[in-house]
Amino acid sequence: MDEKRDELRERKADARKGGGEERIEKQHEKGKMTARERVEYFLDDGTFEEFDMLRKHRSTNFDMEENRPAGDGVVTGYGDVNGRKVFVFAHDFTVFGGSLGEVFAEKVCKVMDRALETGAPIVGLNDSAGARIQEGIDSLAGYADIFHRNQKASGVVPQISAIMGPCAGGAVYSPAITDFIFMVEETSHMMITGPEVIKTVTGEEVTFEELGGTKTHTSKSGVADFAEPAEEEALDDIQRLLSYLPQNNVEDPPRVEPWDDPDRDADVAGVVPDEPRKPYDIVDVVDGVVDEGSFFECAENYARNLVTGFARLDGRSVGIVGNQPRVNAGTLDIDASLKGARFVRFCDAFNIPILTFVDVPGFMPGKDQEHGGIIKHGAKLLYAYSEATVPLATVITRKAYGGAYDVMASKHLEADVNYAWPTAEIAVMGPKGAVNILYSDELEAADDVQARREQLIEEYREAFANPYTAAERGFVDDVLEPEDTRRRLISDLEMLETKRTDQPDRKHGNIPL
Repeated sequence: MDEKRDELRERKADARKGGGEERIEKQHEKGKMTARERVEYFLDDGTFEEFDMLRKHRSTNFDMEENRPAGDGVVTGYGDVNGRKVFVFAHDFTVFGGSLGEVFAEKVCKVMDRALETGAPIVGLNDSAGARIQEGIDSLAGYADIFHRNQKASGVVPQISAIMGPCAGGAVYSPAITDFIFMVEETSHMMITGPEVIKTVTGEEVTFEELGGTKTHTSKSGVADFAEPAEEEALDDIQRLLSYLPQNNVEDPPRVEPWDDPDRDADVAGVVPDEPRKPYDIVDVVDGVVDEGSFFECAENYARNLVTGFARLDGRSVGIVGNQPRVNAGTLDIDASLKGARFVRFCDAFNIPILTFVDVPGFMPGKDQEHGGIIKHGAKLLYAYSEATVPLATVITRKAYGGAYDVMASKHLEADVNYAWPTAEIAVMGPKGAVNILYSDELEAADDVQARREQLIEEYREAFANPYTAAERGFVDDVLEPEDTRRRLISDLEMLETKRTDQPDRKHGNIPL
């Protein structure tokens, strides 16, 4: 028995070495952890239970039978994050460059299946050269098997991807289906085709970083949500993100022990300027209303005219959406509509109430926006709010003009509670535009056009660009003094805890993708 036990221990010790000390050292020289180091850092100490440590590939192509490392380039299993179960797979770049073959894919599929069966989040730590060419079609089949499970898990359990090295070709589609993507500066790259292929096909020269680096995907393409300076920070922030999320779609999000006074005034005095066109930071409003220090922003560098993230109100998790007046006056454009729609749908899938702060002058005008499809993309945000069944609370801080007023969780989309501050302006359009249209003939005949225009603008603002007409019609439930916002929202969330809605029987809607 001792000999058998020694053999087992030796085999497992060999498996833990991955591709060997030399390749582990190369990984460290690049500033990267190994797959096992990542898993051990991420999970609570001593909780990792591994699947398939001793599995090996079966390929005999290109003399592959002579190189059969245990584990086959991916570490899979489950453990705890802050005491809650999480399933994890981590590509091992020290084994065949983390490339995916048949057994590799089967291991990943197994851990995803267990996550779905038990209702726990899936976290993928990606660091792979892509498909294992030596295994041919089996590699492609393996990717498709994983993609299909990503689709099955979507909206059922949270799926989070961390890109911690190369991610190219077909490998990018699994992370793309997941809910959130983290990237690490300088070491992470995502792309369909590399710079050499692009140069050959189009003649365009581009670097890896320009093509698929962290800055590209977190600020331009919107593919990734978080840019982290190092792997440890990425893993820390995944832990923090999970703390706001339920384990699955039939659980409520976790409520933590409150640390902030639910009866305190919202710390928002003086944040919104008296001058209607003067910018301010909507994050200051969010921070002043939610539990102190709880706001965790998502996709911060993409579509910066719309802010999304998670926070807590009296310990309860809430999703935050807000127009950002500091960027393009908070207008909704294509990118902001896509960002907001995806975030709203995620929150709705996982029972997370949504708090929307509105200061929007409308949709972004311009030929590029129209040709780019602002109509259908803006409709995605409208659709997302309209189909949401979670508690919806809306606070209009200042401008709410035109169709954008409707889109941003208005009462007409069956938002549960809608409030306005005294600074709110709710109208078809801004006073200046309205006056130019309504009084064009009068202005043309005026002796002093500018003076008359300013007078009419002020009259229009007093008559229409205020919250009281909407309040009279019940389109906002109350006009609040800003300091009362926190108390009221906390009370509303408690009231809405038992909200139930009936939806029409259908296979699914047809969102304008």
